[in-house]
Amino acid sequence: MRHIKLYIATSLDNYIARPNGSVDWLESFPNPDGNDYGYKDFLATIDTTLMGNNTYKEILGFDIPFPYPDKVNYVFTQQHDIKEAAFVKFINKDVISFIQDLKHQAGKDIWLIGGGQLNTVLLNADLIDEMIITIVPIILGEGIPLFTPGAKESVFQLIHSQAFPSGMVQMSYKLG
Repeated sequence: MRHIKLYIATSLDNYIARPNGSVDWLESFPNPDGNDYGYKDFLATIDTTLMGNNTYKEILGFDIPFPYPDKVNYVFTQQHDIKEAAFVKFINKDVISFIQDLKHQAGKDIWLIGGGQLNTVLLNADLIDEMIITIVPIILGEGIPLFTPGAKESVFQLIHSQAFPSGMVQMSYKLG
């Protein structure tokens, strides 16, 4: 069975984006060594992405070509009148059933890109198998949280952690 991995960065105060969805703070954080924090290696382990519609819109605003053209990309939305887009399949039916079926299909692991609402839906359904969270040493003060209110209490086990000279810390957890 395929695993769903939440691979994401958060601020020290647990935000994944500014209130308007912007993640500009990630690019503005100093990275003099050009470290990718395991991103390239992680991408090699997945062939599918899951993201909410707001996260998808934010990615489109990066002013670069769509970054995952070699993956199967699902965007979850409550809208029913969205036009199809290159490299993306929009899903507006039962998220839980769709993802449960997806986990049983052949393939590599699945990247849960976010955002907070989708993270919470999958957490509450026990569908997140692993979390790889990179803590960026910045306080945003407000924004979109990693999990929205209503996230159920869940226990994960630390399987690996690594501190970087930049001050970032990456932790990997498995569902306990």
